[in-house]
Amino acid sequence: MSSLKTDLFIDGAYAPAASGRRFATVNPATGETIAEVAEAGKADLDRAVASARKAFESGPWAAMKPRQRGRILTRAAELLLSRADEFGNLETQDNGKPIFEAAKIDMPAAAECLSYFGEYADKLYGDTYPPRPDAFLMTMREPVGVVGAITPWNFPLLQAMWKIAPALALGNAVVLKPASATPLTALLFAELLTEAGLPPGAFQVVPGPGPVVGQAMAEHPGIDKISFTGETETGKAILRAAAGTVKRVSMELGGKSPNVVFADADLDQAVFGAVSGIFAATGQTCIAGSRLLVQDSIYDSFVEKLVGVARTARMGDPMDPATQVGPVTTPPQFAKVLEYIDVARQEGATLLLGGQRGNAPECGGGWFVQPTIFGDVRNDMRIAQEEVFGPVLSIIRFKDEEDALRIANDVRFGLAAAVWTSDIGRALRMSEKLQAGTVWVNTYRAISYLAPFGGYKDSGLGRENGIDAIREYLQVKSVWINSGAVAGNPFVMR
Repeated sequence: MSSLKTDLFIDGAYAPAASGRRFATVNPATGETIAEVAEAGKADLDRAVASARKAFESGPWAAMKPRQRGRILTRAAELLLSRADEFGNLETQDNGKPIFEAAKIDMPAAAECLSYFGEYADKLYGDTYPPRPDAFLMTMREPVGVVGAITPWNFPLLQAMWKIAPALALGNAVVLKPASATPLTALLFAELLTEAGLPPGAFQVVPGPGPVVGQAMAEHPGIDKISFTGETETGKAILRAAAGTVKRVSMELGGKSPNVVFADADLDQAVFGAVSGIFAATGQTCIAGSRLLVQDSIYDSFVEKLVGVARTARMGDPMDPATQVGPVTTPPQFAKVLEYIDVARQEGATLLLGGQRGNAPECGGGWFVQPTIFGDVRNDMRIAQEEVFGPVLSIIRFKDEEDALRIANDVRFGLAAAVWTSDIGRALRMSEKLQAGTVWVNTYRAISYLAPFGGYKDSGLGRENGIDAIREYLQVKSVWINSGAVAGNPFVMR
């Protein structure tokens, strides 16, 4: 692949790691190595942060007008859209998600995000206040500085874009640490930003192990903010590490989302929503509807219909446009998913579909797990309380609205939830009382760059996307201007 980039990207150029170390990134559908990627260490991070700090405080990026920044991002969005197939192919090889998702959904969505925030760049306003007759008070909204972005392997470029786009649009400099399992589209995107006109230092890419590079980013005094997406325990470790320099932190963490189906719902649509909610992206989404709550009166018929639809999912080569379920992205995650399937059996859940490694010829030697459904799950089971992050669905019975809410909220996560019902009153009541950052009614997995995204409880801090994301990359300054001729008594608070 002629466009493959495998070195670090620092100060506007690709360069090997200072240590000379490299690590393999592997195609999860075949187990074959795609490339050996430069492995950043602390010395490389220091160099990247110094370059970002210089770009933020002086030079072309610091002096650039907001409209100019916006044009660069919208130009980058156009370039990404024109190369969506190229980026999608690379992402599928690196991540394993079906090509139609990577090229036709994720890449256009990433371009839309870039365009949206690029257009927002010159629409940032302060406020004025009338505090008293002899003074003028106003606020300025300013970029926070150097942003350290740490991103996951399930949506490599799209979730990075949720951080890169608003941060750059507002004039911050960004140091990106992509997941070690899936660094390739981030590295290629650096080239695209340069082509769009981004000056050196405004954007850096430093792939490397989380315990080394991620930890150093959280502790680094030259980084003003960390934006992290990933597993909850890792997020807690980043919070502890960031406390030493009192840097700002936002994070989108794990989920165990309830997908609640009432008897009065359109059951065919609810079945489709349940299947896409758990098996899209091979279940490797933080918003996966991994807990399906079904009302007692329709439980048996609904589950039968659900299993029938799920059984038709086409699993295999993710480069085949007909494939609907691809491999699990990493060997450790593959092992973890299979382990949870064993745990569910041991806890007494009833296996209704799948439950083992993908063994069809089209799965080859890749890390495939069959779409798996368990019935008769209790909400206190590990399979219902812990994030599996794979194609494994737990079905739980409930009696009525009160029971559904009790079960749905009885978990430490609060990222997303869904309700399927024809009763608008119930839909509104459930939406109000469900403890989740996103609630869908009669749909699932609807995400937009316009809408704030984030979680309650252990699912995170802060929000991505929309106007709320803008606030994450700004700091507010109050400016008082004395308009009186005399300052007044210095010992009297004005």
